[in-house]
Amino acid sequence: MKKKIWKFTIWIVLVIVFGVTSWLCEKTDLCSISILSSFFGALSIFFFEKALKAYQDFLDNTDWKSSQRKLKRGGYIKDNEIIRISFAYLYRIKVGNKYLLVQNSRNTGKYQPVGGVYKIQGNEKLELKKLYHIMDDDKIQLDESSRNDYRLRMENRYLRKFMRRFNSKNTERERIENVSREFKEELVETGVLDWKDITYRYCGRHITELKYSDHFQLYEMLLADVVELIPTKEQEDDLKILEKCKCDKICFATAKQITQLGVDFDGGKLYEWIGDHTIKILQENESKLIKMPETGKTFKVYL
Repeated sequence: MKKKIWKFTIWIVLVIVFGVTSWLCEKTDLCSISILSSFFGALSIFFFEKALKAYQDFLDNTDWKSSQRKLKRGGYIKDNEIIRISFAYLYRIKVGNKYLLVQNSRNTGKYQPVGGVYKIQGNEKLELKKLYHIMDDDKIQLDESSRNDYRLRMENRYLRKFMRRFNSKNTERERIENVSREFKEELVETGVLDWKDITYRYCGRHITELKYSDHFQLYEMLLADVVELIPTKEQEDDLKILEKCKCDKICFATAKQITQLGVDFDGGKLYEWIGDHTIKILQENESKLIKMPETGKTFKVYL
């Protein structure tokens, strides 16, 4: 941020210096050669364009904004190009030095954190269509479980306004104050746990840069809010018992296993069985999360 401020300041100073010099050349006999006045004027315009870009960079206070700006400046993406977004929440459930993961429901064979894509509620989807002409994601099969997901497509021009609306308190959607739905679906309704309520802490937000996905063949941005389960003594005992049970629906993995996506280099087992987004829930990565207004707050919800 300091680097951006200094860069903007330097360009502004140069604009003023050469702008004033050009003006003096025209109004006085300071410059006897008229070409010098034009030269200083051209420099002033050049530095003004640089200052404008530096100001835009200063306003881009997040990596995704900076990446979007760079892609547009470089001609890699246009305003009307279709991009993809996927906004979710993920649970950090830690027992000792291991993390509880669940099997992906879309038959990938991989394990991932408890959690899922945020849901649109009420008339919000109609508003999003009217304001930003959003479209359903055509990369994941649309069914009852994925209907009204925050997994959408839109033109690149609408991304920043879309993000502001997503963060607005007036938006009708699932919120961090109650993200119990996926926990209930993945652990309670499947019979893995028999809990009536949970308490969790909001750790922060992970947002990727806007970048091209070779898998989906378009530019995409991924958002994940990370929450940490705060179990009661009884719930902690349940998790310890669960760790000893054999169940295909869940598994427990160490931070090293998660970082390596399950690949066992020492044992020669090079098969990835952990989803790459699981890394976002690790305690070691919490300092990298973006702090939001609710970061650090705890919430108790009934299942």
